[in-house]
Amino acid sequence: MAKKYLEYDVYEAACRRMEMVFENFEKILVAFSGGKDSGVLLNLAVEFGRRKKRKIGVLLVDLEGQYKLTIEFVERMFSDNAEWIEPYWICLPINLRNAVSMYQPFWCCWEPGLEDKWIRPLPTHPAAISDQSFLPFWRYRMEFEEFTPAFAQWYGEGKRTAALVGIRSDESLNRYRTIVSKDKETYQGWPWTTRMNGSEVYNCYPIYDWATEDIWTANARFGWDYNRLYDMFYKAGVGIHSMRICQPYGDDQRIGLNLFRVIEPETWAKTVNRVSGANFGNIYCGTKALGYRRVQLPRGHTWRSYTKLLLASLPPEARDHYVSKFVQFMRYWHRRGCGLPDEVLSKLPESARVTDDITNRGRKNKKIVKYLRIEDSAPPDIESKHFAPTWRRMAMCILKNDHLCKGLSFAQTKTQVERQRQLIEKYKGL
Repeated sequence: MAKKYLEYDVYEAACRRMEMVFENFEKILVAFSGGKDSGVLLNLAVEFGRRKKRKIGVLLVDLEGQYKLTIEFVERMFSDNAEWIEPYWICLPINLRNAVSMYQPFWCCWEPGLEDKWIRPLPTHPAAISDQSFLPFWRYRMEFEEFTPAFAQWYGEGKRTAALVGIRSDESLNRYRTIVSKDKETYQGWPWTTRMNGSEVYNCYPIYDWATEDIWTANARFGWDYNRLYDMFYKAGVGIHSMRICQPYGDDQRIGLNLFRVIEPETWAKTVNRVSGANFGNIYCGTKALGYRRVQLPRGHTWRSYTKLLLASLPPEARDHYVSKFVQFMRYWHRRGCGLPDEVLSKLPESARVTDDITNRGRKNKKIVKYLRIEDSAPPDIESKHFAPTWRRMAMCILKNDHLCKGLSFAQTKTQVERQRQLIEKYKGL
């Protein structure tokens, strides 16, 4: 979808959207992480709350692995705006991705029985919730992606509820798709809203069209409070477009794992001791060892033979998992195929077979392409857009410790979540 530019700036656009939210929704909940985007969104929402004389809910899911500066920012926002917000500081055992270990692919923040290993003690703030019986929908080791929509529905109590989320479309293609998707259900046709599972809860993205520069301009122009951790990131040489605040062991976040050692050395020992592979991730994040930068084949190997070598080096459970995924990947491209746009058909490898079948996924007709065999590698523009199945893509999944095989276009299933929970429970004493 082509972008359409408005006659007013992004701040005025956000204010207009916020006005619409306050006029049309009975309850309002802000998803707050302590980061720069959600911080700006909360500041904006509080201003409107004061103006409209309405309290807003604030959901903070504390993933334990947080910098002290982030916690200080959260406490300031909660205390300075106490009159206009209803905060929920969630400190419950949530299942999270650990991308720095083959032996422990998931970890659980605030896990009972491991208090001596926690990166931080539980917050003492009155809004902190650590009692697992407090929320009726709660399930031990819920996924973060399951918890947030369930909480929004619980908070909404069946009323029309706006869940304000501070995502921006220029951060990733997936976030851009969230906004422009024609398949979602919106509120009154507003493209910056998405109805949640047929409920009365709508995710709303008032600052979706802001750039990173707009975030910092707003903080400076309006004197809004922000997380001082970003100042430390800047001093550590991190560019403004690369600054991320999240749990430290995720697939993307592990690249900045070593920043704990630089910015908060007193927290570093706890961070390393918390999960398997954390120190390895610190040493080799952003290097070829974890699949970053340009990985070169060892001499005498093809990508196929190298993939098999990597599989042979894995623990049995991890090896079987990857083999199962790779087999599904191969069968999908050989038997079912995928709809690809016309402009790439002439660039595909010789093993690609363009069928007469047509699909209109994404509201654009595409021809189904199948592959007679798995290529060793493909041109970068074809491989990076997942237009060809290659052994190189499979090898990169192993090197990046991509347990979910996102690089092969897989997503996590509920069966996998349960299987991982059982494995972690079985081997947690090792």
